[in-house]
Amino acid sequence: MLRAFARHTYATTSRMPRVIPVGARSDNYMYIIAAGGGKAVAVDPYDVPKIKAAADKEGLSFSAVLTTHHHFDHAGGNKKFLETFPGTPVYGGSKEVEALTDEVKDGSTLSIGDLEIQCLHTPCHTQDSICYFVHDKTNPSEKAVFTGDTLFTGGCGRFFEGTAAEMHAALTKLGGLPDDTLLYNGHEYTAGNLAFGRHVDPQNAGIAKLKALVDKEQVTAGKSTIGDEKEWNVFMRLDSKPVQSATGETETTKIMDKLRDMKNNFKA
Repeated sequence: MLRAFARHTYATTSRMPRVIPVGARSDNYMYIIAAGGGKAVAVDPYDVPKIKAAADKEGLSFSAVLTTHHHFDHAGGNKKFLETFPGTPVYGGSKEVEALTDEVKDGSTLSIGDLEIQCLHTPCHTQDSICYFVHDKTNPSEKAVFTGDTLFTGGCGRFFEGTAAEMHAALTKLGGLPDDTLLYNGHEYTAGNLAFGRHVDPQNAGIAKLKALVDKEQVTAGKSTIGDEKEWNVFMRLDSKPVQSATGETETTKIMDKLRDMKNNFKA
C-alpha cells in the first residue's frame, strides 16, 4: 500500500511500507517510495546520509530520484546522491535542478518497478515545479501525489516565480486527481496552515477535521488526501463565500492573490 510509514518520521515497523517520510533540515520532508523487489525511489533527497540510512534499514536500493523543484532544500543533495549512488537517474522539471539527468514535462510518465509515475507541471512556486502522481501497478487503488512546495496540507507555496493565476491552475490540476490520493508534501507546515485556515473560515467543518489531525499527528505527511484538501484548504476553496468574504474579492485570481498576501503576513 502507498501509505505513511508510521506516526513518527523515523519509526519502523515489521511490515514493509510503500512510503517512508524522512525529515531533513528543520521541517523538510524527503521520501523513499518502495517500488517492489527491493527497489526504491527517492524524492528530494537533500540529506543523503540520512535517507541512505533509512533505505539501508529497510533493505532498499535506489533506482531513481524525483526532484520536485530546483530550490536548494529540495535539489541540493542531488550531486552528493549521485556520488553515493552513481548512475541513478535524476528526474526534474528543468536544467536548473542540480545534477539533473532526465528532464520531464507535463504528462511525462515513468515506470519504475511496481510504480507508474505521472509528472504534473505545476508552475508558480518555481517555474520548474513538478508534482509526481504515483500509483502501484500491482494495486492501482493505492495512489499518492508528491507535491513539493506547490500544495501543502492546508496550504500552498509562495508565488516566488509565478502568479496567482498559475497557482490556481496548479491547485485545480491537483484537485482533479482522485479524491483518495494520499498527499505527501515538501514541509511540515500543517499547524501554521491550520491557524490561517481557522482565521479565514472558522466555521468550516473541514477545518475541525484538520485540527484533529494536527492534534493527533506530529508527522502529517501521508495522513490526508486530495479530497480532504478540497474540504479544508482555503487555497482550494476560492468559490466559497467565507473565503470570498475574508478576502473582499469575488474574482478567482484576485482571491488567490489576496489569500497568499494575507498568509504571508499572518501572525497566529
